[in-house]
Amino acid sequence: MAAGTAGGLDLLHADAWLLAVHKPAGLLVHRTALDAQADDDVVTRLQTALGAPVWPVHRLDKGTSGVLLLARDVDSARALGADFAAGRVDKHYLALVRGWPADAGETDAPLARDPELPSTGQPLLPARTRWQVLQRLVLPIATHPQHADTRLALVDVQPLSGRRHQIRRHFKALAHPLVGDATHGKGPLNRAVAAHLGLARLWLHAQTLAITHPATGTRLPLQAPPGPEWQRLGAAPLAAGH
Repeated sequence: MAAGTAGGLDLLHADAWLLAVHKPAGLLVHRTALDAQADDDVVTRLQTALGAPVWPVHRLDKGTSGVLLLARDVDSARALGADFAAGRVDKHYLALVRGWPADAGETDAPLARDPELPSTGQPLLPARTRWQVLQRLVLPIATHPQHADTRLALVDVQPLSGRRHQIRRHFKALAHPLVGDATHGKGPLNRAVAAHLGLARLWLHAQTLAITHPATGTRLPLQAPPGPEWQRLGAAPLAAGH
């Protein structure tokens, strides 16, 4: 295992209790029946490299890049899982969305438990998401017959709860779907932006994560800078950290 990497993944933090890695877009966190054809995932890579088990303590969608935290023992996994469930973890994501949302806002629209199923008939669970626009963009591509260009926005997103696909579903409900979201987004927009940038991905990045260390009790801030593809948007240099 080379210094600073494990299983081909950049290490953001490593100690006797925790690992944090920079997960690339397109890589599963762990094997799942929802993507039965995939034969590569973070957990398998790390367990092979370390020769020991690891436990992911939160989820990142396959298409999402950024900070992923894993525990190296069951007690740490249990403690961190409780912190995530109780909202004691500070998370900030970078997202590219359609249109120009309000400069800042918060939504608490409840969400169905399983985003893979129709919402009708499912119990609705409390969910809160806060956001702040970082930059407004205009791309010279037509994705609507009435407009010669396309408005997009880079947004700092802070999920205050942890429902599955929460950011993606909340921004869909706000009529500002994430670019590259094949499930909750807009296909023509996704294809046009991918062709313009020469890259297809879900434009969602877990930029910072701050936890209380389960063994030391100290606050541990973690950060994964956005990849170089984000600069293809013609955006100003993206601010680091919170």
